[in-house]
Amino acid sequence: MVDFNDSPAEAEFRAEVQAFLEETKQFRADGKNPGAGFGPKSVDKDKLADYEGWRDALAAKHWIAPHWPKEAGGAGLTSREQAVLNEEFSKAGVSNVGGFGTMMIGPTLLVHGSDEQKAEHLPKIMNGEIAWCQGWSEPGSGSDLASLQTRAVRDGDEYIVNGQKIWTSGAHHADWMYMLARTDPDAPKHRGISFLMFPMTDPGVSVQPLTQMTGHSDFNEVFFEDVRVPVSNRVGEENRGWYVGMTLTDFERSGIGTSIGTHKSLRELLERAKALPAEQSQLDKSEVRLGFADRTIDAEVSLLFSYHLMSMQAANLMPNYEASMAKMFGSEMNQRISRLHMKVYGLYGYLYDPDEKPGETDQASYRYLRSMANTIEGGSSEIQRNIIATRGLGLPRG
Repeated sequence: MVDFNDSPAEAEFRAEVQAFLEETKQFRADGKNPGAGFGPKSVDKDKLADYEGWRDALAAKHWIAPHWPKEAGGAGLTSREQAVLNEEFSKAGVSNVGGFGTMMIGPTLLVHGSDEQKAEHLPKIMNGEIAWCQGWSEPGSGSDLASLQTRAVRDGDEYIVNGQKIWTSGAHHADWMYMLARTDPDAPKHRGISFLMFPMTDPGVSVQPLTQMTGHSDFNEVFFEDVRVPVSNRVGEENRGWYVGMTLTDFERSGIGTSIGTHKSLRELLERAKALPAEQSQLDKSEVRLGFADRTIDAEVSLLFSYHLMSMQAANLMPNYEASMAKMFGSEMNQRISRLHMKVYGLYGYLYDPDEKPGETDQASYRYLRSMANTIEGGSSEIQRNIIATRGLGLPRG
């Protein structure tokens, strides 16, 4: 059952978050989001002070990882309180600063990590000292991730890693990587994989940024040549890393902030469309006007998905195929919105300067080009449909 209403305690917490956002508005005086998903290395020097001020303000409230238990440095928020926090942050156009560290590898270590791994990594994630990236996809193993071929061969107290990862978000900014590597080539493909962690500065690790059709580089190729990883940096049992990784993937596909952000971006796009000169405006076209109506309905559906996930988490249930439904709908919705963005500007939407950084201008063409990755990153729509079919509908595997 989905509950849309705040309890008295949740309403009080919402007011607390709103007051916090008002008190910290100096860190976004230019209207820009001070958060950075890949740590301080990804922040422009002229924005670094705002980033650090925002990070320190979050840290003082234990809100860098608000969902973590208090003993791990978090705020111990309930799933509904987390949803309230994410909603209000999204309405204000701000994000957290923890990235992969707080969203994925941190929670995974809390479930599967050793006491030593938690002691070493959780404080560094919490204080923003370490930024993480994820070594998942390979040139021949994307949607079928379990077919990955990067090898980790045991050599005493170390693994020797050789292979390649691709589409690695933020690897050019990251300090550490967590990755899946094959440790038993003779085992069934899901059972011969281990979950490893290591610094990006280790000998044998090299990063090559990939230039996308937008002209920017969000993704990277990462090569491993005889990289030595201590066995103590393995999370979970040897050859059981696939199941550790799937815990992490469920964390990745849950969330509510994106749905609220979609409503906000649609309102902003409509206001910009209204302000266009008459010779540029496309709002008199029924296709565009109906497009805004359809995309607003999409945003409401996406929000319902998010509330459903939140209600499951509040009931101590782990969303699985339900998270895949939300992810697939949301990523395809983003592509529909990007097409509407292009239609709003008409032929002017084709103007594009790849030298301008994303977010500096309202470049419809950038949003359109970037959205092409939405249905691939985080698990392709085809994979999400397979999960929904087999785990949700009980259909046989093809």
